[in-house]
Amino acid sequence: MILQENDTLNNDIKIPKVGFGTWMIDDEAVAQAVKEALEIGYRHIDTAQAYGNERGVGEAIRSSELERSEIFLTSKIAAEHKTYESAAQSIDESLEKLGLDVIDLMIIHAPQPWHEFREADYDSGNVTVWHALEDAYKAGKVRAIGLSNFNQHDIENILQHATIKPAVNQILAHISNTPFELIEYCKENDILVEAYSPMGHGELLKNQEIKKIAEKYQVSIPQLAIRYCLELGLLPLPKSANKAHIQTNGELDFKISKEDVDTLSAIDVIENYGESSGFPVYNKK
Repeated sequence: MILQENDTLNNDIKIPKVGFGTWMIDDEAVAQAVKEALEIGYRHIDTAQAYGNERGVGEAIRSSELERSEIFLTSKIAAEHKTYESAAQSIDESLEKLGLDVIDLMIIHAPQPWHEFREADYDSGNVTVWHALEDAYKAGKVRAIGLSNFNQHDIENILQHATIKPAVNQILAHISNTPFELIEYCKENDILVEAYSPMGHGELLKNQEIKKIAEKYQVSIPQLAIRYCLELGLLPLPKSANKAHIQTNGELDFKISKEDVDTLSAIDVIENYGESSGFPVYNKK
């Protein structure tokens, strides 16, 4: 079952190949969604300080019949934290909200605060936040540390000042929006790429070419989209609060031919994410 297969991070920590995302699932609903995901077979849960649902995610993990060591948990330092002190304090606050002794992976949510995304220089701030993550790692509060939404320049800045290499870079990557150059750069530097919004925040459901290929494999468009990420060596992070969708999103034991992966890789880039275009990561910054 692919949900319980692992990749290996650059510090030899095992990470399940498919994660369960919790963005936009509120704190009251998230405990049930995570509980259902764990029952279905997911072992990798992704949250963030900015999601406002760490408490509920922690509740689901603590109340699970699974051993804590069987569940891989990721959280993210909010993009607005750009000092050592605020980042270090936020890690302790996340542990307290989660009610857990350790976070498996802690990452910087974005290289700039969201209201300045891709528009300001926070290189020095990102380095100090990285040092806070390194210290949390050395203290045993987190088992691995990484990045999110970092482009090549942002990663180079961290690598120049790091004593611990980032384990992951979590980025927007899906059919019709796959940043191949950034993915290759990360792979060359032994940084695992995690793909959030593998369904293009629902926009892929409107694409007839993708629909035809999904029908060829007798799978849903979301299943095809998640499998596409796996075929590229990415770690997809599908999210849903619908139990049936959580179930089918994890049914990925099929292969996409190289020819069809090439076709999917060449599909025209999405120019408009509709109502979601207001989010910085979707508005082409």
